[in-house]
Amino acid sequence: MITEIIFFDLPAGTARNDAVALYRKTAGKWAANPDLIEKYYFFDGTRNLGGGVYVWPDREAAQRWHGEEYELMVEQVYGARPRIQILDALIHIDPKCGRIEEL
Repeated sequence: MITEIIFFDLPAGTARNDAVALYRKTAGKWAANPDLIEKYYFFDGTRNLGGGVYVWPDREAAQRWHGEEYELMVEQVYGARPRIQILDALIHIDPKCGRIEEL
């Protein structure tokens, strides 16, 4: 399993509501993605920072969906190229189920 963290700079003065409106433009596409396990959008208004956390089954899926076309889309929608980190997920903790699972 792969965890991918993507950061991008938002225009100065972007408010939380503005970020949510921007995220809604792409949320439907990700909801329909057959490879994506889970995604969270995040926002830091103090640093004008936006991005997402993605969980993928493998590195190939992450790279397939986040290539050059994706980077250009991020630049067009949010105004900046993304910074991408792909990390191996090693342990998953589900406190609601009381489960600790090594991946």
